[in-house]
Amino acid sequence: MVREQAAPLPLSLPVPPARSARTLVILPALNEEAALAAVLRELALTCPQLDVLVVDDGSTDATAGVARAEGVPVAVLAFNLGVGGALQTGFRYAIAHGYGRAIQFDADGQHDPGQVPALLAALDEGADLVIGSRFAAPEAGSEYDVGRLRGGAMGILRLAVRVLSGRSFSDTSSGFRAFSAPLLAFYAADYPNEYLGDTVEALLLACQAGFRVVEVPVSMRVRAAGTPSTQNLKLAYHYLRALLSLLSRAPVRRRERAMRRSLR
Repeated sequence: MVREQAAPLPLSLPVPPARSARTLVILPALNEEAALAAVLRELALTCPQLDVLVVDDGSTDATAGVARAEGVPVAVLAFNLGVGGALQTGFRYAIAHGYGRAIQFDADGQHDPGQVPALLAALDEGADLVIGSRFAAPEAGSEYDVGRLRGGAMGILRLAVRVLSGRSFSDTSSGFRAFSAPLLAFYAADYPNEYLGDTVEALLLACQAGFRVVEVPVSMRVRAAGTPSTQNLKLAYHYLRALLSLLSRAPVRRRERAMRRSLR
């Protein structure tokens, strides 16, 4: 029977399946009871060799029960920490149970399990962070419409990442990602919890720490059910907060890197 610990960052996490697997799929989930069952079933059908962990991020619905009914381990957080806190729980679970890599996967049906192998292949080729980009392929931009306001804000964040990291990325806020073992350990200790920090700021941290980051083109679906956790003015606030956080943390990260080099 799956054991659960209702704590902000569970100390006793659910026991993984007996079979040993190198890859863990982490699904942060907040009130996703309507979409989750179909997502888990498609994952099991498409990627049966991968283990799955659902991190219930303080849901008020039956998200945890839906995951348990599908036979998937669940880590239940006592209250909502945001995607970053839920992911860090998943990273710590992966480290504690010896997984060699992990996939971040949406619980709302937007990500296609059939594209997971492309992300894992990039890890096999030596990448530490693989971003499933909605805009990496020429035709992708016309297929995924983010709206004028959101698209402009995403462009500003892309520019900020390019200035601060010296790298150009087509999709800095994609939540479809793959992580190597060294990056899992890095993120388990230090991972931004704020919305967009878990994508944009986490990307910058990986670049500044010297990890190899690549993008692979993917397509995204529309949300299968439920409603987004951020909309309209709240979304604009989060984009502004993410930009200010990037700018404020950059000098600190440069000092930390210099200190690490001096200690080698």
